[in-house]
Amino acid sequence: MKKTVLAIIAAGTWMNLSEFVRNEWLLKQVWHDGFQHLGLVFPAAPLNGIMWVVWSFIFVTVLALLTPRLGVLLSALSCWVLGFGLLWIAMWNMGTLPAGLLQWAVPWSLVEVVVAAYLCMLIINVKKTG
Repeated sequence: MKKTVLAIIAAGTWMNLSEFVRNEWLLKQVWHDGFQHLGLVFPAAPLNGIMWVVWSFIFVTVLALLTPRLGVLLSALSCWVLGFGLLWIAMWNMGTLPAGLLQWAVPWSLVEVVVAAYLCMLIINVKKTG
């Protein structure tokens, strides 16, 4: 149980740092321009940021539980489709997915999730010595 909690903390920290770099440093203007084009203001209040942190930790909790059973690639792909894929489909359906975002977000998020799954596998499956 301790290893699983440690894996969740490590993978969640990684996911949140990666998401922050991608969405705040690299794609912030894309998000703002996309929402402005719709006549909306991009939701950037602290509470919005907190909810994305919660989302990331829920995501990696599921990832940490699946990775020992399914392996790194299958658990990462499964979680990616259910987490990111469905998120973007819903945003596209609501008309709030900024044009040009996916060309950067898809590969970045795939790598992000594979690294998180690999961290989970490394931490949870550490062999005891002695």
